[in-house]
Amino acid sequence: MANSALFAHSLQDWIGIGPLWVWAAVSAVVILYAIALPFAGIATYVERKVSADMQDRFGPNRVGPFGILQFIADFVKMLAKQDFIPQGADRILFSLAPILVLAGACAAFAVLPLSKYFLGADMNIGILYALAVTTLIAPGLLLGSWASQNKWSLLGGLRAAAQIISYEIPVALSIFPAILISGTLQIGQIVETQGWVWSAQAGTDYHFWNAFHNPFCFLAMFLLFVGGLAETNRIPFDLPEAESELVSGFSTEFSGMRFGLYALAEFVDIFVMSSIVVALYLGGWQLPFINIDQLSDSIPTLLVAFIQLGCFLVKVFMLVFVVMWLRWTLPRLRVDQLMAACWKGLVPLALVNLLGTAVWMWAFNGRSIAQLVLGPMVN
Repeated sequence: MANSALFAHSLQDWIGIGPLWVWAAVSAVVILYAIALPFAGIATYVERKVSADMQDRFGPNRVGPFGILQFIADFVKMLAKQDFIPQGADRILFSLAPILVLAGACAAFAVLPLSKYFLGADMNIGILYALAVTTLIAPGLLLGSWASQNKWSLLGGLRAAAQIISYEIPVALSIFPAILISGTLQIGQIVETQGWVWSAQAGTDYHFWNAFHNPFCFLAMFLLFVGGLAETNRIPFDLPEAESELVSGFSTEFSGMRFGLYALAEFVDIFVMSSIVVALYLGGWQLPFINIDQLSDSIPTLLVAFIQLGCFLVKVFMLVFVVMWLRWTLPRLRVDQLMAACWKGLVPLALVNLLGTAVWMWAFNGRSIAQLVLGPMVN
């Protein structure tokens, strides 16, 4: 643990050099070009391969080995396309809207606990910050659609705003059970409370993932994932850009890199949503039956940090794959079904989960199912 403390202390000293705005700019560049762009590009390739496999075809296989460089070709094509702005459109809002959507998605990276040592800002209201900055997506979609001077775009933007604002309620309610269990709003601390801790004096302390803390939390994790799926406008909740109804919805009039920013923001938002589900309910960088933090006593702390990063990313990529899988499996809902699913289904269930978790914490003194079953083994 001494190596761990030394690593964290030296990192804080290193970051403390220079003005804060410099590090903010550097962080923004790193998030955009080292994380967001590569992930979005590779995710588009993987999704096209997954869809091709489900439809019994090859998918991208021309550019690079196995078509792996196809996303780079698509990126170059978007840069080379004409930057078209419709006549009569609000040029300022039309140009600002995609940037606003991407900024809202990328800003959440500041509090994502990729590892105990790869955490931008473990602020004491981290989860509230993530909810706040991601709400920039809704006005970004609405402004872009309204500024396009296109009726199909406006309908898509109105759908997006109504959908995102509505599903934010069950998403927020599904986050609170994890907060009740951990007793904190810091995402990093929520992850740490889900670790498997061994103490020679106290015996074994059975802290497991929040998804299995009690039956209500497992359902809350499912509702959080479904609500996040709706907020990212993915099938079966892709009504804002329904091609069969609205041409392409809010992005109909966008071309070139502006359209690329919308696509990039969608995949970044999927990553953020999956990361929040993993951090709150699936243990984050933690593994069951293993205390990764104790590995720093025998191996370099930097290696421990990358092991934690790998554990976190594997879980996130598994959820991202589920998002892609659902797109090519489920049909699109109707608008009335979409809103009914939120207000008549997810919201009441989320309230039940919140109340049930509170009653469970009071009735069993905060102990999980594992602690109740294995409690006699604890000294």
